[in-house]
Amino acid sequence: MMQLISLFQKAEYTITFASTASKTEYSEVLEHRGITTTAIVLNDVSFDSFVTELNPSIVLFDRYITEEQFGWRVAENCPKALRILDTEDLHFLRKAREEAFKKNKKIDLFSETAKRELASILRSDLSLIISEAEMTLLNDTFQIPPGILYYLPFLVEENSENVPSFQERQDFISMGNFLHAPNVDAVVFLKYDIWPKIKQQLPEAELHIYGAYAPKHILDMHNKKEGFIIKGWAEAVSEVMQKAKVCLAPLRFGAGLKGKLLDAALNGTPAVTKSIGAEGMYTMAISKVDVPVFVDTSVQLYTQEKIWKAQQKEAFQVVAKHFKREHFSEDFIEKINRLQTQLKQHRQAHFIGQILQHQSLHATKFMSKWIEEKHKNKAE
Repeated sequence: MMQLISLFQKAEYTITFASTASKTEYSEVLEHRGITTTAIVLNDVSFDSFVTELNPSIVLFDRYITEEQFGWRVAENCPKALRILDTEDLHFLRKAREEAFKKNKKIDLFSETAKRELASILRSDLSLIISEAEMTLLNDTFQIPPGILYYLPFLVEENSENVPSFQERQDFISMGNFLHAPNVDAVVFLKYDIWPKIKQQLPEAELHIYGAYAPKHILDMHNKKEGFIIKGWAEAVSEVMQKAKVCLAPLRFGAGLKGKLLDAALNGTPAVTKSIGAEGMYTMAISKVDVPVFVDTSVQLYTQEKIWKAQQKEAFQVVAKHFKREHFSEDFIEKINRLQTQLKQHRQAHFIGQILQHQSLHATKFMSKWIEEKHKNKAE
């Protein structure tokens, strides 16, 4: 979301950030970036007045659930506004992989969640897809028209390769927000299956775990003697990443791109992950599936400078080739401008979105209005 805000600001858009979520100590202070913030309420007519008065030219929805809740209100009150869905990652894909992993069964993509998320994509004028693998899935498996999808990965500025050397670093690092189920599972996997085997070969090494909102069972895993250190939220990601020699990301399910692997690459920290973690990241991290090979690869990177330097160099090259802001920013804004000037034709060309807006979303709309009336009656 922050990279999108930056792109729109650079194009001289005035931005208002509206959210139903409460601010926490980890929330970005958007006002420092010159952004107006406002609180909005679910199932409340006050949003209609708010968005009508604001009269935005573009409305960006953060994930499909937000579009479900507010998309119909935007369509009714600001019909000329370009509606963009930022998928972040495909939620239905992540949930399907999680269920398949936990139940040890074949992955089933054709779920109720998939129907909801794909309907949201079809209703939106444009959906931002963060991974080329997910673009392929949407195009080939679900036949989503390419004209309503736009590939926009993580974007980075010119990054410096002037980072601490192999000799200046020590210990392993793992990072991830604990509100995200794949990150919780990865730490559990590290604790009981991977780290004991690494520690056996590298008794002086420690693994530092960073991430906000750690639940109690994760905090209870902290063990200085085992070198398994729960550090909590990292205020300066680059600082802690550049102190570490190797990043571990044994993700067993998930979707989208993995920010932790991009952070590792930007800071010259070679990473070891599994196939899910490597998806869409090219050769930014070494992908290993089974535990013994994952452990051996991690130890090898930690102890052999030549291999470490080669992986670091490859990750720098991947970032420069695939994730530079300059490769995407101008084209993205041009795409937005074209859509705004040709919005009527664009919607006619993808008329299925208007059909879904008219039909299936009425259920959400009238349920929302029923909840509104219920709240009014309680207040009276």
